[in-house]
Amino acid sequence: MDTHSSSSNLYQAWDKKSQLAASELNSTNTPLQTRNTVFKDPLDGFLKKNSQGISSSPSQSQKNQYDRFIPNRDPGEITSSQYGISQSASDLSLDTNTLAYQSQVAKACGVSTDSRILRFNSEPPTSDNFDFKKIYKTQTKPTARLNNKRRILANPERVLDAPGLTDDYYLNLMDWSVDNILAIGLDTNVYLWEASTGEVKSLCEAPNGTTISSVKWSDDGSYLSVSTSNGDIQIWDSQTNTKVRTMTGRQSRVSSLSWNNHILSSGCRDGAIWHHDVRIAKHKVAELISHTGDVCGLKWRSDGALLASGGNDNLVNIWDIRSSVPKFTKSNHTAAVKAIGWCPWQLNLLATGGGTNDKHIHFWNTTTTAKLDSIDTGSQVTSLIWSKNYKEIMSTHGFPNNSIVIWSYPSLDKIVDIPAHDSRVLHSAISPDHQTVATVASDENLKFWKLFEVVNTGAKMSELKQDVSVTKNSKAGIASQLGSNRQDKIHSQGNQSINTPTSSLGFGRNGSSMIR
Repeated sequence: MDTHSSSSNLYQAWDKKSQLAASELNSTNTPLQTRNTVFKDPLDGFLKKNSQGISSSPSQSQKNQYDRFIPNRDPGEITSSQYGISQSASDLSLDTNTLAYQSQVAKACGVSTDSRILRFNSEPPTSDNFDFKKIYKTQTKPTARLNNKRRILANPERVLDAPGLTDDYYLNLMDWSVDNILAIGLDTNVYLWEASTGEVKSLCEAPNGTTISSVKWSDDGSYLSVSTSNGDIQIWDSQTNTKVRTMTGRQSRVSSLSWNNHILSSGCRDGAIWHHDVRIAKHKVAELISHTGDVCGLKWRSDGALLASGGNDNLVNIWDIRSSVPKFTKSNHTAAVKAIGWCPWQLNLLATGGGTNDKHIHFWNTTTTAKLDSIDTGSQVTSLIWSKNYKEIMSTHGFPNNSIVIWSYPSLDKIVDIPAHDSRVLHSAISPDHQTVATVASDENLKFWKLFEVVNTGAKMSELKQDVSVTKNSKAGIASQLGSNRQDKIHSQGNQSINTPTSSLGFGRNGSSMIR
């Protein structure tokens, strides 16, 4: 009790002293009076106006006006201070010219202006910017890419019987016209197969004691040239199924044929190449002598300026139409050269393939006579076909692979290798739309492969149709020339047409269809 009373007395004494000191300060004219007047409590007037009915003594109001630990402030100075702070902050911001300069420098240096200097992880996506609809959207572009992706089937689209096919590497017994008619020579007969209808008909039969050695369509598809083992060459009208003329004079088998407008070139077993003008009676207009072996490969360039020939003497000759001597000769092959192919999009590019002892495909620049490249296929090369749809080249092979191989050009990468037949592939031909390839082998099977199918059937298909029509129109006129200048005896022959289902037809020995 004594301790509590003594502390209370001390507090009362201290309070009286503080009140006495405050009254003395108010009565004295010192600078502190002005300061106290300036820094008086801003809530003092507000409290006085709103304290109705409450009376207080001067000493109580004066005691509520001050505090030892909270200084008094003038409201005007607070407002001016806030304005000064805002002005100083705005002075620190850069003007537009400086920002533009900094952004240009950062862009040139590859630095992001809104990124930190040290960043070890990428910033997490913010919920405001994340589009949750992306989760439910269908990705159409990858699907379209997959649909446009090319597929090469390893199985044939169709298989037909080809009984009686002569197993001879040096012959050329199959060709496909621009009218979509496939011609094939089987032993002593020539058959025509119309791809659009599936109709098969026997066109002609070789004379007694002879066999078919080569067939070749004219550029416009109106006429089919047929050579026999006795050296004769027959020309047949495919629309009327009649023989137009027979050209004689060769003393040995004609193994290869090639058309150049009204000029038909023939390669013989004795190594000679003849040019026949089908418009006149004396059809032989030139003889090219350079090969010493069977001329088994013969092909004119599309513009008709150059002729390429390959023979059993392992030579490749390039002939100019204006000369009877070779423009140049190549001896790089070590076996017979039967496979010859001119590039359709680059006229001076020629590909040649060698036989069993060679197995190589060589590429030549016929302008500079230089060898551009070569491929070791590891197998006998029997034919070559270029694909202008995909800028590729297809090769067919004999022993030991009996396959079809597609190579990209100019990289020469192997795209696909298809085991095609049970025995060596002897002949191949491509459809007029450049999408389907027909192959026939000594296993007596004729197979159709969809190797160069055009995925986008819009502009490309119209382009292909235009190419076919241009070929037919540019070569028009052979029919009238042949009709007005026939001097040889014309033989006509009736032919039997056979209608069978497309999926089950084949070529019979006597003109009948073979059901498989």
